[in-house]
Amino acid sequence: MNVRSEDLRARRRLLSLRPAAAVAAAAAVLGLAGGAVAMGAASSGSTSAPVLAIGERSCGNGWSHPVAGHQVVQLTDTARDPAQVYLIDPRGGAVFAEVQDLTPGTTRALDTTLAAGDYAFRCVFTDGAVLTSTTYTVTGTSAQTPVPGVQPMPDLALGAPVAAYRAYVQRSLPVLLADTERLNTDVQTGRLTAAKADWLTAHLDYERLGAAYNTFGDFDDAINGMANGLPLGTADPSWTGFFRIEYGLWHGQPDSELRPLTAGLLTEVQGLIGDFPSEDTDPGDLPLRSHEILENALQFQLTGIADYGSGTTLATLYANTQGTQAVLSTISSLISSRDPQLLAAIDQWMATVQADLTADRAPDGSWLPPAQLPTVQRQKLDGDLGELLEQLSSVPDLLTGRTSA
Repeated sequence: MNVRSEDLRARRRLLSLRPAAAVAAAAAVLGLAGGAVAMGAASSGSTSAPVLAIGERSCGNGWSHPVAGHQVVQLTDTARDPAQVYLIDPRGGAVFAEVQDLTPGTTRALDTTLAAGDYAFRCVFTDGAVLTSTTYTVTGTSAQTPVPGVQPMPDLALGAPVAAYRAYVQRSLPVLLADTERLNTDVQTGRLTAAKADWLTAHLDYERLGAAYNTFGDFDDAINGMANGLPLGTADPSWTGFFRIEYGLWHGQPDSELRPLTAGLLTEVQGLIGDFPSEDTDPGDLPLRSHEILENALQFQLTGIADYGSGTTLATLYANTQGTQAVLSTISSLISSRDPQLLAAIDQWMATVQADLTADRAPDGSWLPPAQLPTVQRQKLDGDLGELLEQLSSVPDLLTGRTSA
């Protein structure tokens, strides 16, 4: 992974805040058009949609004769406090649509597609009050595919997955350290051919830790930052880490220039190992990164943007699939309980993409740069990775915390 920490934090802020002006952008990131829960949007001003008040003593009362199919309901907050509004199954609790952060005096559209059945609005106010509307019976049939709904998930449900993922990182860091030490020894002793092979091994160790980069903070930039955005690009003296060493090794720079870089990398890895136990991992990072690791791999690895000379971005992409699998292994039970078919589809397409990458290697086992792949193979990899990303895009919304829904 090679997206800088501030980029990841910005995306995380977008997804966690979800204000009215950002809902459309958040939906684009999560792929909610085919996702599990419909999100509310800023009011379109339509006069045909029913307007339901969200007040001190009422939660969406007055929805008259709803019929199956596409629904648009305007929700107006007349209360003192902001509210999260959910459209739920009043018996099982599944969430079919939601409007987050509905603030006093504003109107937002709840837009979804429903099958026939019983539904209710649930309003969770910031002062702790929770109200539920009367039960509405939706009749008829829908010509469109209804939103299936998901079971609400308490934030605490991600506690055990976070602990499991941190244990995975804790086990992996000593491997990264040992392989970084080997790379440093190669360079310090002038064995640059060996250093190229050992560079790839150590770099892939790091690339498998994709969900932890927010936790790593500034260590991520120092260890795996790209030259993008630096004032002098690849000539910038502040550029360090794996990609800087790759650039030097494959551009014929002398070992005298590379020695401080590998020594510095080793110091940063040692610092990361010492610092990691005291750093916090945001529980929301796991669902988010289950999609984002490979989304970024599509942007940087499959395009070759992250290639600084070694031609091994497809190896990195393979490592990113392994990192994604490590994340998914910690949240698989949460996914399966909410969408039993999703995990099977993800596993199927993950295996397909990994098989594509294995088949795309040269006869001697070396990795080919993406630009050197035959057109048919490149197109197949593009398509299969896109399908995998489509499946993964449902995970962040599926596992969004909905404690009081």
